Amino acid sequence: MNESGPVGRAELLHSAREHLVGGSVLFCGPAGIGKSTLLGALAGELAVGGDSVLRCAPAESDRRLPFVCLIDLLADVSDELLATLPAPLRTALDAALLRGEHPSSDQSRLGVRLAVLQVLQLLAERGPVTLVIDDLQWVDRPSAEVLAFAARRLAGDRLRVLAAERVPDGEQPLHRSLCPPDVAELPVPPLTPREVARLLLRDNGVLLPHGAVLQIHELADGNPFYALELGRAVLRSGVPDSPGRPLPVPRRLRALLLDRLGELSERAQATLLLASAATRPSLTLLRAAGHPDAVADLVAAERCDLAVADDDGIVRFRHPLIRAAIYAEAPSHRRIEAHARLADVVTEPVERARHLALAKPHEDESVAATLMAAAASARRRGAPVTAAELSAMAADRTPWDSQQIRAERRLVAAEHACDAGLRAEARTAAESVLADARGPRLRVRARLLLLRNAGQALHDLGPLIDDGLADAAGDPGLEAPLRMWLAGRALLGGDTVEAARQAGRSAELATVAGDPATAVQALTRLAHLQSLCGDPAARATVATALEIVERHPVAESWELERQQAVMELHDEDLARAERRLLSLLRKVEETAAVEDSVAIMVTLAEVQSRAGQCRRAVDTARRAMRLFSEAGVSCPPALFAAAVAEANGGSVAAATEFAERGARESAADGDQLYLMRNLAVLGQIQLTTGDAPAAVETLCRVGEIGRRMDIRDPAVVRWHADLAEALVATGALDDARELIDHTSKQALDLARDAVAANLDRAAALLAVASGLPNDGVARLRAVADRQTGLDRARTLIVLAGVERRCRRRAAARAALSEAYDICVSIAATPWAERIREELDRAGAQARADHAVALTVAEQRVAELVRAGSTNREVAAVLFISVKTVEATLSRIYRKVGVRSRTELVRAMDVPVPQAREPEPEPLRSQAV
Repeated sequence: MNESGPVGRAELLHSAREHLVGGSVLFCGPAGIGKSTLLGALAGELAVGGDSVLRCAPAESDRRLPFVCLIDLLADVSDELLATLPAPLRTALDAALLRGEHPSSDQSRLGVRLAVLQVLQLLAERGPVTLVIDDLQWVDRPSAEVLAFAARRLAGDRLRVLAAERVPDGEQPLHRSLCPPDVAELPVPPLTPREVARLLLRDNGVLLPHGAVLQIHELADGNPFYALELGRAVLRSGVPDSPGRPLPVPRRLRALLLDRLGELSERAQATLLLASAATRPSLTLLRAAGHPDAVADLVAAERCDLAVADDDGIVRFRHPLIRAAIYAEAPSHRRIEAHARLADVVTEPVERARHLALAKPHEDESVAATLMAAAASARRRGAPVTAAELSAMAADRTPWDSQQIRAERRLVAAEHACDAGLRAEARTAAESVLADARGPRLRVRARLLLLRNAGQALHDLGPLIDDGLADAAGDPGLEAPLRMWLAGRALLGGDTVEAARQAGRSAELATVAGDPATAVQALTRLAHLQSLCGDPAARATVATALEIVERHPVAESWELERQQAVMELHDEDLARAERRLLSLLRKVEETAAVEDSVAIMVTLAEVQSRAGQCRRAVDTARRAMRLFSEAGVSCPPALFAAAVAEANGGSVAAATEFAERGARESAADGDQLYLMRNLAVLGQIQLTTGDAPAAVETLCRVGEIGRRMDIRDPAVVRWHADLAEALVATGALDDARELIDHTSKQALDLARDAVAANLDRAAALLAVASGLPNDGVARLRAVADRQTGLDRARTLIVLAGVERRCRRRAAARAALSEAYDICVSIAATPWAERIREELDRAGAQARADHAVALTVAEQRVAELVRAGSTNREVAAVLFISVKTVEATLSRIYRKVGVRSRTELVRAMDVPVPQAREPEPEPLRSQAV
């Protein structure tokens, strides 16, 4: 709510400011897109900065009034300045400004133009002048001629134009001639859903449910004016109580958008209403629904700029809001009639069921049953939002005397909304069931849904579980899933012992109740907890769950497969883990809930990062972030995956932002595990970017959380080696030694070879810091030989640093070069960039060291290469053979420490001392 300036326009404003430094700017876009807001913001900045700002904002009716824009622009110009004009020019200008006879002759019109040009020149002598013209398309013709005349003759940093023109989406402005020739055209794009949410929050001070925001964004098509009007209407009339319900379109918007609707015949208006009610309107559909003259009606609608039929016969409205306005403007009985006609001709089951329901907005069990069948079909096709809408409609049409069925259907609607990430809508529906349900089974189901809908934020939901257990009253089928949520809540709170106890109890109860699906889920959670603590029983628990699935295929669980992949990740069986996760994602992506798909992607991104597939990890993590961004909810696990992937293969700045945000949101949710994971990534970033003290502080906090949670497997959250390195860097050698010894034993006991290797790297650094550099170098070389991918590159970077401190610069460059090649090959971009900078610094030092070793002849060859000469051209200038040039360049490369002509040219840009030794071996010409 504290965001300053127009929402979502920071980049556009930045670009405009850059262009305004020495030129002009023309914003273009449709009505309501925010052009005037941008002009106002920039004009205010320019005025504060000392510009003379002359403004006009004509309306459509002003086009018929001569010189009205000119009058507005010059309204603040002082009479004293105007009095300095030559008499003929002053007389002509006075006439244009309605202070004299209207300029009708060519000579008087020329006088007006020259007068305005001179006024602007006089103002520009005093300081920069900006003409701010909103809605160029409404500038009256006489003023336009004057502005075009001045624009062609005045330009530069003393006079600029800041203008806006209304143009349809994707089209070019038509009035560019009123601006100087160097004007930059800047189209104003629609806002994103997230930006619309921020805009509505700032305007109303109320955070609307994400589902409502998505509807507003879709209907407004990202247009901020339309979005604000719709948002205010929603607040006045209330948020629709189920997904898919039409938003209220305020009368003011309807009048604005449909000002030409009255020009159409009643028949054409009826055709447009039918098209607005259809999901996929086409001329074929309209004809089948009883409108044989649909083509003629659409031609008339196109003339009124309302809708058009394209070459394929598909009806497209000029704007989504026009469609909604036409539907909202029609009387209810007309809308019912339109839906009834469409229900008779539409064959697609889901669409037909929706029209049937809207044609019969009253209790009807047959309609309700049809809607439930259509909802199930939509959910199978991966459309949970549609399924939620249809289920909610089915609940509304269920006869009042069937309260149990009505509640169950509303709960199904809540489940579909939860699957779609529509948490507010799911919570509202589930709470309504909880309030009205008479039996314990429905109340427990409603509570379970509320728990799932809460995501990671379970710390305040203990009473929900306790009340559910009271409702369960010893029923193992109801108690088992509640116990599983108790386990999840305990895990998030950091109590792994209690979590394991509750997960085991849940599995027992589910087995007694004959509920294999819940038993498998509980065993999967138990295996996860056991693996955190390094308990070898985790594998046996997974095997038990797999046996249940084999006997009861209906109990198949994506969570069980993901847990197997997690265990493979800890075992460094990365190829198998990736194959398993990719197969699982393909299998469930269309049908799984948003949170389920993201959970798989989080593990996949971590596996890909560990496997050195940095670009793929970034793509996977961004997909996960996009899913939750679209759902409008926070997700610390997705933020963790994004931080890991970006730190290795994307942007360090983005990784830092994601890790910090993930830590904040995990702490707010009470999620200790992902607080630990996000902090571990943040600590690694701090270490690798050179802030060892901050890394120690962050990673010590990670260690404290891990000890409280009794996480004994160092492969679960890999922070130990990073903290050990940070401790060495800050001089805390005893603490580093203790950490390395303790964790190395854990890694050895659990066969975590990759963790052990990284700890050995830290131990080598400890040896160097203890005064044993050669021992450290030997250990680092041995560690690197055991590693691959990014782990090997990191060890080589450390080795290079030690070699450099030992003044073995060639060995340091060799280690850095190999690390660079590894990082480039796996697309570890941030690491490659850092190594490249280090290589450049090492190269500069090498050039200083080796400059005295270059002979005069070698220096001459190097200078010619630096100037851009080819080998043949160098040979011609120095009267030597091309082979001699090539041999000389090879010697130069070795001495300077570079590998190519490009690197040599870059090296030559660093000043080096002149050679002082005599030429030991002159170059001999071998030219014939």
